[in-house]
Amino acid sequence: MTDQSGTGYSGSDESQRSRRRDTDVVVLGAGAVGENAAARVVQGGLDAILVEPALIGGECSYWACMPSKALLRPGTALHAARSVAGSREAVTGSLDARAVLDRRDSFTSHWNDSGQEEWVRDTGIGLVRGHGRLTGPREVSVRGDDGGMITIAARHAVVLATGSVPTPPPVKGLDQVEYWGTREATSAQEVPGRLIVLGGGVAGTELSQAWARLGSRVTLVARHDILDSYPEPARELVKAGLAADGVDVRTFTGTDFVRSAADGGVEMGLVDGSVLAADRLLVATGRAPALAHLGLEGLGFDAVRLDSDDTGLVNGSDWLYVVGDAAGKVLLTHQGKYEARAAGAAITARARGELAGTGAPPAWSREVSTANHVAVPQVVFTDPEIAMVGRTLEQARTDGINASETSLELSVAGSALHADDYRGWAQMVVDEDRKVLVGMTFAGPDVSELLHAATIAITGEVPLDRLWHAVPSYPTISEVWLRLLEKYGL
Repeated sequence: MTDQSGTGYSGSDESQRSRRRDTDVVVLGAGAVGENAAARVVQGGLDAILVEPALIGGECSYWACMPSKALLRPGTALHAARSVAGSREAVTGSLDARAVLDRRDSFTSHWNDSGQEEWVRDTGIGLVRGHGRLTGPREVSVRGDDGGMITIAARHAVVLATGSVPTPPPVKGLDQVEYWGTREATSAQEVPGRLIVLGGGVAGTELSQAWARLGSRVTLVARHDILDSYPEPARELVKAGLAADGVDVRTFTGTDFVRSAADGGVEMGLVDGSVLAADRLLVATGRAPALAHLGLEGLGFDAVRLDSDDTGLVNGSDWLYVVGDAAGKVLLTHQGKYEARAAGAAITARARGELAGTGAPPAWSREVSTANHVAVPQVVFTDPEIAMVGRTLEQARTDGINASETSLELSVAGSALHADDYRGWAQMVVDEDRKVLVGMTFAGPDVSELLHAATIAITGEVPLDRLWHAVPSYPTISEVWLRLLEKYGL
């Protein structure tokens, strides 16, 4: 459907296609986070319009969470089969790269968002396709791809759910060569023979292993250690996994320059004087909130970083909200969706007069994202995995908590049955004054499925003497809970 300006629009009130629209809430960004914000206000009885210049569903659906995990899963499944006697003997081949890429394409809906557009329409959310920009308090102007303009006035709120953008490092020559970002790496249709990965964070390590298992000769270059926000024993297990797949991991390594190679590839000079050569370079060195070109400066806001409370309300405003990566707090899709649900609930409550003024409601209310401070679950989907929630020991002590740690190798009946020579590690961090968990980390094959139990224990502040009565099923990997509590002294 097209309005008179040429700006695509679909929504529950299809008759209103004029150059000016009125609604209760405008959400800039129709990724997973923006969709959650819009859906929550609609569920609360308000009208909402999503504004999106690209594919509905955003980064996670097409270039991040879904395609990256689709690239990783076949290699993990094959490795799991080879890790158990009996199934090991039945494995006679290697990964079919084309089949893996085709399966990945199916999870991105072949980069077609018609199904997402149908969901938006069926949910009763309006949709305007184009680039949105704040032009006044509670006012957004949208320019469509054909240059047509439409102005949308919001009665209650504008929500920024514009995501994040890559932050390339200041490496000499990088701007002169063609390289992959994470978008190109998760959507590529061919396996490069040689791949250099610059960046040892979650994206860099996951994609290094994915492409190595698909047949690339991968070199991972990291300025510090890989995954340096995670406990060292967990990092070491991932390093061993990468090495087993042939990844050449260069940690604590500085990059001097990047240049095009005579064979059409790329060369990277390291500060130690060595030069790496590859067919492709992947730069995965971090992301920053996507706040540029939104008109924020003209309204007195910072276009680099917005400070907001736990309802998502931007400081100094009573109408502008920011959620997800754009808020710059926790750059994880599930946590951004959580922030969006809280913001949507807060907007609805304020519109009804149930939440007075701009003050945030009490912690753990449905209108606030309290868990951002104490219980953020995160998974590194390498093989082995790392699953962590809450604080590390160092973070807990920095926060003034009288914390202890209990850790051990993950060696229980369930893990021994799960895979021959299973290697894993687990740690719990305890607030000794309150005798509750404040952090949990698991590392090993398939430990991500242990994480939600830990998230519940930390969020619910379950006392250790009560947690002792949560008996793990035998024989499962979750027996590690019992072993940790026993080692702690219960």
